[in-house]
Amino acid sequence: MTDDRYTDQQTDEIDESGEEQDELYEHFALTVDKGQTPMRLDRFLTVRMEHTSRNRIQAAADSGNILVNGTAAKSSYKIKPLDRISIVMPYPRRETEIVPEHIPLEIVYEDDDLLVVDKPAGMVVHPGHGNYSGTLVNALAWHLRELPLFREGNQRAGLVHRIDKNTSGLLVVAKNELAHARLAKQFFDHTVHRRYTALVWGNLPEDEGTITGHIGRSPKDRLKMHVFADGSDGKHAVTHWRVLKRYGYATLAECRLETGRTHQIRVHMAWQGHPLFNDERYGGDRILKGTTFAKYKQFIENCFALMPRHALHARSLGFAHPRTGEELRFESALPEDFRQLVEKWDGYTASARQSLDDES
Repeated sequence: MTDDRYTDQQTDEIDESGEEQDELYEHFALTVDKGQTPMRLDRFLTVRMEHTSRNRIQAAADSGNILVNGTAAKSSYKIKPLDRISIVMPYPRRETEIVPEHIPLEIVYEDDDLLVVDKPAGMVVHPGHGNYSGTLVNALAWHLRELPLFREGNQRAGLVHRIDKNTSGLLVVAKNELAHARLAKQFFDHTVHRRYTALVWGNLPEDEGTITGHIGRSPKDRLKMHVFADGSDGKHAVTHWRVLKRYGYATLAECRLETGRTHQIRVHMAWQGHPLFNDERYGGDRILKGTTFAKYKQFIENCFALMPRHALHARSLGFAHPRTGEELRFESALPEDFRQLVEKWDGYTASARQSLDDES
């Protein structure tokens, strides 16, 4: 038997704060020996994969995560000599010891299969690259420490998607193998409802629109993502948006993810000339639209100080319950810094209109 398991090396600094991803990563692979007798796939893998239960393997097969010769196979498939078997997941494999930490979590929903967390801005989702403690995964390892899925110190235990460190809002976490496999499948199939609230620079040209452009790592700066307009590199990405409020120099918008690439909303909006307000990585942390008046400059600086992060919040999350199939939908109100930022822009715009009315 040839064992080709490996750790995916594509992920580095950028992946720690990346958004959900839709590509599949190989976590385990082997080629069946020439002399192997026919055997059920789940039984074969249970023997070959130490510390992995048959239930866990069956759940992965039910969700289409076990491939035989490149095609999804059922647990009952009878393996043959020289079959190539691989297990794929919509996230890279990592090898980092997880230390449970008693960190408060804002849990908006929880049952036996899953929980939904409202993540604060500033919290990294999973450890790595200088963030080995204080992460959401460390907090989950403590909160769910009695569950089998969280006893192994798996860095990805329960996670089926993620949001940026400085993005606030909703994430769903699986509490068992069945829930994990079925939720991951929904994200891969793009059937999960995900809406974000964003404040972007400039006046969006229409009331709603769609941005389509391949997203991949920037060839010039590995900490940034880049849109490859000609599709020559990167992964297909689609972001739908609609205007919520117009401020003239900035726009409050709702963004709906059809795909979930790293930094997707941030890089798509920047590519269209509308970077997120105060997004340092993609050029939104300076005055891009507006007047040269000192009063306006001071207003923007006050806004940056009020919300010292990019203006993006994962507001709405909807999916089918992995066990019952019931459609669940969750909403998260804007956090205090974002709410105050919107109020500040509301006040500035109202004041500017009043000044124009007085002049006329």
